[in-house]
Amino acid sequence: MRHLLPLVREGAGPADPDRTPVLDAALDAFLDFGVRRTSMGEVARRSRLSPATLYRRFAQKSDLVTAVGLREVRRLLAEVDRRIDMRATAEDQIVELFVACFEGMRENRLLNRLLSTEPEIVLPRLTLDGGPVIELGRDYLAEFLRRLQRTGDLPDYDPEPVAEVLARVALSLALTRGTTIPLHQGERTRRFVLDHVAAFVGLSGPGGDPRPNPGGPR
Repeated sequence: MRHLLPLVREGAGPADPDRTPVLDAALDAFLDFGVRRTSMGEVARRSRLSPATLYRRFAQKSDLVTAVGLREVRRLLAEVDRRIDMRATAEDQIVELFVACFEGMRENRLLNRLLSTEPEIVLPRLTLDGGPVIELGRDYLAEFLRRLQRTGDLPDYDPEPVAEVLARVALSLALTRGTTIPLHQGERTRRFVLDHVAAFVGLSGPGGDPRPNPGGPR
C-alpha cells in the first residue's frame, strides 16, 4: 500500500491558479461559519465562480473539505521543514521538530475553529477514524529519523514504531490542550526534549548519556 506522505507532498508544488482561489474562499468561509454551515453556494460566491463551475472542480462538499484539509497539512509540513536546519546538530533538529510540530498544530486556525465550535465533525476524523492522520504523522517522523540514521546520529533500528508513538502523542497534545509538558517555555522545553524525546529516539538520555536502540536489535 502506498504511504500517504508522498501523496500529500505531490500537491505541494506550484499553486494551481484554478484551485487556489477556491481553497482560499472555502477556508475563509469555514473560519467564519464552520464547515457544517458553509454551503457550496457561499464558496462559489466568495471565489467569484458560478456554482456549476465550482461543482466541476469539486463534485461534492466533502471533496472540498478534504482538499482544504490536505492543503493545511502541506502548509504545516512545509513550515516544519523550513524551520529545521539540517546543518544543525541532531539535538537542535529534534528540539526544533518538537517545537515546530506542536506550535503548528496548536496554532492552526481551522483546527482551533472546529475544535471549539464543531468538535462533532473533527474529533471522529482525528480519533476513531484517525488512522490516516496517524499514518501521515508516522511517515513524516520516520522519514526524519531515517535521515538522522543515515548521518550516523541515531542507531540502526526500525523507526516506524517509534515514529508512530510520537505521532500519537502529538495528536493527543493537539486535541487535549491541558498538559504539564513544558510547551512554549524556551529552555525548559529544550531540556524536556533532550531528556525525554531525544532519549526515546535513541539520541541520548538525561545528561547526554547514550541510550540503547529504542527499537531493539534488528
